[in-house]
Amino acid sequence: MTIGLPTQTTDALVASGIEKSYRRGIWPVRHRQDVLRGADLTLRPGEVVGLVGENGSGKSTLMKILVGALRPDAGTVSVSGGLGYCPQEPVTYERLTCNEHFELFGRAYRMSPEAERRSRRELYEALGFERYATTRADQLSGGTLAKLNLGLALLADPEVLLLDEPYAGFDWDTYVRFWELVAQRRESGRSVLIISHFVADEERFDRIVDLRAGRTVPR
Repeated sequence: MTIGLPTQTTDALVASGIEKSYRRGIWPVRHRQDVLRGADLTLRPGEVVGLVGENGSGKSTLMKILVGALRPDAGTVSVSGGLGYCPQEPVTYERLTCNEHFELFGRAYRMSPEAERRSRRELYEALGFERYATTRADQLSGGTLAKLNLGLALLADPEVLLLDEPYAGFDWDTYVRFWELVAQRRESGRSVLIISHFVADEERFDRIVDLRAGRTVPR
């Protein structure tokens, strides 16, 4: 597996021939379960793509491979520019406030303090949770925690944004705000991949790809 800058392509992300299997059960009935069987995916600049599949179809496995958190058995992944990842389960620290999370992630992204604070202010306003800036993560509601999770992925304005079931805990107002952010990213040439078990507003996507039997199938 390779993750890095593609040498001669204008695509934001290219995944080719991704295979992944797991060993299930215990001896002597242990068996191999093939989850991904040569999945391919391309994400172009300024494109919003939906990846849809049933529970257990391998969506989260593919997402983890795309962000480098899991090694495939075969295949390659190339990403052009910075990558932001919003996992389905928020990765936060219960004793840190929202502000402290942004400061921590800003340092991890190697952002200047001024750039981090500016981006943080814009995200608070865009997602509508500035009043929780000094609230610890363990005191946030599920919906506000989802906003923080998304904000951390967006903080460094990545060229490629990968979202795993991003709006599961959103109310309607946040859902509308979310799509406004996605539209802004499309207009600025950023790319967004949204993984979900269903798609409600198909017109918001440039393309939708189904994950079936371990392979990607364009709609």
